[in-house]
This record gives sequence, C-alpha cells and structure tokens, in this order.
Amino acid sequence: MSQTDLRGKFVWHELMTPNAQAAAAFYSNVLPWTIEASTVPGYILWMNGPARLAGLMPQPSAVRDNGTPPNWLVYIATPEVDATVETAQQLGGKLLKAPTDIPGIGRFAVLSDPQGAAFALFTPAMSGPPDAAASSAGRFSWHELATTDPIRALAFYAPLFGWTRGPAHDMGAGGLYQIIEHAGVPVGGLHVLQDPSKPPRWLSFVRVARIEAALKAVEAHGGRVLNGPNVVPGGDRVAQIMDPQGGTIALHERAQAQAAAPKKRVRTVRRPRKTVAPRTPKRAKPLVKRAGAKAAPKSTHARVKPAARGSAARKSAAPRAAKRTRPKAGAPRRAQPPAPRTTVRTPRTPRTPRTPRTPRAARVSPKKTAARVRRKRR
Repeated sequence: MSQTDLRGKFVWHELMTPNAQAAAAFYSNVLPWTIEASTVPGYILWMNGPARLAGLMPQPSAVRDNGTPPNWLVYIATPEVDATVETAQQLGGKLLKAPTDIPGIGRFAVLSDPQGAAFALFTPAMSGPPDAAASSAGRFSWHELATTDPIRALAFYAPLFGWTRGPAHDMGAGGLYQIIEHAGVPVGGLHVLQDPSKPPRWLSFVRVARIEAALKAVEAHGGRVLNGPNVVPGGDRVAQIMDPQGGTIALHERAQAQAAAPKKRVRTVRRPRKTVAPRTPKRAKPLVKRAGAKAAPKSTHARVKPAARGSAARKSAAPRAAKRTRPKAGAPRRAQPPAPRTTVRTPRTPRTPRTPRTPRAARVSPKKTAARVRRKRR
C-alpha cells in the first residue's frame, strides 16, 4: 500500500496511562489482545493475532501534574508530516509536539484542532501490508469526534485528509450526527459535545464478538461501563467503558453478530399416531322383508287378535314392502350402496279345512221336526 493510499486512514492508537502494567492486564482480559515488548524502552505493543494495532506507554509526570487524564491518541496517516503540519496551522490547528523520527518506524507529530481535540500525524518508514478487515474482532472499527463545533471541525479535517461529508442522523436533543467518509467508505462521525466540563476529544471503537460478555469482563476486572449498550442506526450496538486508570474507549458489536448467534435447538418429541380401525360400511336395509321373518313384539301385554280366515288371512300373511322415506330438501344425501334386487315368493297360507256337511237326512231343522211331531199326533 502506497503512502498516497494511506492518507486519511486511522493507522495507530496509543494509550498514555499512569500504570501501564495494570492497563495491559485489563485490556488483555476484556479484548482479544496480547502484549509484546517493542524496540523502544518502556513502550508496549498490543497485538491482535500477528497484527500490531496499538501501543501503551507510561504517562509522563509533567503531563500528569498538569491534570491531563489518561487518554487514547489516534494516529492519522499522511504522505508528508511536515507539509501537513504547516497546512494544519494555517487552518487554525495548534502544534503540540514537533515532527519527530522514530528509527525504522516512521515520522510523527502531535497537534490539536481549532476546538482543542488532540490527534497525531504519522508517515510510516515503509509501506506495510494491507490492513485487515475492521469487522474482525479486536480491530478498531470506528472513530468519533465530540466537539463544540462539528461544522468548523469538518472544515479543518477535510482538506488535511481528504474526508468528505456523508449522511447525517438526527439525535434529537443531541443534535446531528455527521458521518465522515474516506474514499466513499464511512470511517467515523462528528457530534456536539454533550458535557461542557470535558474537553473535545476523539473516541476509538473496538470491534467485539459479543458485547455482553465484554461488558461483564470490564466490571470483573475493575473497569466501569459509562453507557450502553445502545443500538445505533443500522442495528449495531455500542457501549463506552473506562479502564481502572481512567482511560476511555468504546466497544462495537456488528448487527450480523446478533443474527449469527447460535439459537438453542429445541428437540420435539413426536407422539405415535393412533391407529384407527377402518369403519365397516353399513349394510343397506332391504326394501322387501325376508319371508318368515319374525317381528319383535311391541309389548308383552299386547292383545292377541284372532287369526283371520279365508282371503283376509291371505292378505294379512302377505309381507308389506318397506316404506321409502325421501330426504328433506337441503339435507345432504347419505351415500348408501344400492339394495340388491331379490325376488321373494310369498308362500300361500293353507286354507282352513271345511267342516263336513251333515247328511241330508240328518239336516232337519228343529222347527221342521216339531211340525212333523204335531202332524203325527193329529
């Protein structure tokens, strides 16, 4: 990556604190960082895997006596430190540390913008490898400037680093949050300083995998959660923390991390299905009753009628056809198999034997017999 491509990028971060060893232990427990000694005496490097991303050094006694709290300093790349220092002073900036060479590393200078926020310029001695993705855990992913005048601050930084104005978000009572872009990519934001008792400053955000776990580690190792976690436009969550020595930094969780969180798998137990026996189709009632079928008596006390004789007996013995009932209008028809056609012969009722006739001689009425007796008496 050439020096021209590095212009306007946040390439380094540095913490100045009274107790460097305690700060190193705190951040190593909160973030996926490890420490490594550098070639500069007393200067500690923070590593994120094989990549160097930040430094740590004890705060000078003179700075500490002036009441300057522990703070993180951002380094912004530029092709020429000396030329950028001159431009910054013409735009109202103030030089805090003159351009200085670090053997084998590069050249840097420390300034403050017109509102008083401190930052550093840096020109590396050689072009390094391409930066890793800021979305990976442990990397610095965002930079935010709290200032008294965001419009004048952007007019100062834009010509120095080629930043452009991006979209703005209305924060209500907090005013507008102005996004700043580098080569069309959002890299930070500016907003109005809410606490007048604090000086304008840059706040760096570090990417974490799970913000809840990181905040628990902050409190477990003596730090404080100043605010958050809060949801910002886009669905990301952020929280501001303070280390035990007083240095402040912010944690940043991407919205994709929340969507990619593993969900608890609930095991469902399927109940065995009930076996239902198949329904037996109902037999259709024959329209004609079977011959000789006996009907159940309606009552045990039913009066027995005398048997009919002659043609009446034959009529009563003939079976009656079953009465067909038509379904009511609108009622669903019940599907029934057609009744089998059967031809049933009705047996004839045997005739009652006739009483034999009395011989003609014996067939004399009592009246005629009495008449004959009277005739004889005469």
